Amino acid sequence: MAGITRYSLSGKVALITGASSGIGAATATLFAQLGARLALTGRNEVNLKKVGEKCEKASGKKPLLLVGDLTVDADTKRIFQGAVDGYQGQLDILINNAGIIALGGIQKATLEQYDKIMNTNVRTMFHMTQLAVPYLIKTRGNVVNVSSINGLRAFAGVLTYSLSKHAIDAFTQCVALDLADKKVRVNCVNPGVTHTELHKRAGLNEKEYEAYLKRARFTHALGRYAEPEEVADCIAFLASDQASFITGASIPVDGGRHALCPSSLSREEGGVSAMAQNTDV
Repeated sequence: MAGITRYSLSGKVALITGASSGIGAATATLFAQLGARLALTGRNEVNLKKVGEKCEKASGKKPLLLVGDLTVDADTKRIFQGAVDGYQGQLDILINNAGIIALGGIQKATLEQYDKIMNTNVRTMFHMTQLAVPYLIKTRGNVVNVSSINGLRAFAGVLTYSLSKHAIDAFTQCVALDLADKKVRVNCVNPGVTHTELHKRAGLNEKEYEAYLKRARFTHALGRYAEPEEVADCIAFLASDQASFITGASIPVDGGRHALCPSSLSREEGGVSAMAQNTDV
């Protein structure tokens, strides 16, 4: 809206994981516009370069681009060290966004799927945060983790994903308390359905994904799904000094989905069994 001055991240150094697409890419672009100096990481080098170019165009500053797989410990250490070395040891903000989704309930999910989801969504976050803590203590910085509405509510058909997101919410609260006396804030955002490539990467075809998006009219109180930029706005607020008295919070960015009762909806409208039906659980 005209006349509103947005929060600034000028002078802050931010490391953003999963920055090559979706919410991570939108967050990187917004942070660039708000003046942050960026270290961006992702597995897709081509996409990461495109995001880097967009950030440079927005801010005039070239971000550090660090390609790698955070499920590989050596890559995580290399990426983190490259980020802090690139900015002379300064780190003010860590955005733990990297993650994947997998479909299937208790009858379909496998131990291999469980291990992959928990390693990608939770273990990598634990590792990256642990590396970042000494630097964040020096700057009295903060962490924003990207969780999901699945961390706040139960849904059929996405068991391992939901477990990982509940773990992220618990991780957020525990680390917030661990670091409160060091004046390091730790929060997370819990997006609802957001228009990204995440579900298609998990196996939904174009038709199934379109149907999934259409159900957001019923499953979200505001009657629609989110765009990644809307989630990025909340992340930027939590990372800014305007959120100086917020820590240990899980903020739904879900169009009111957390407040609805999905069991009252029909299967076609996205009720409790809709995802289970689509994933043969």
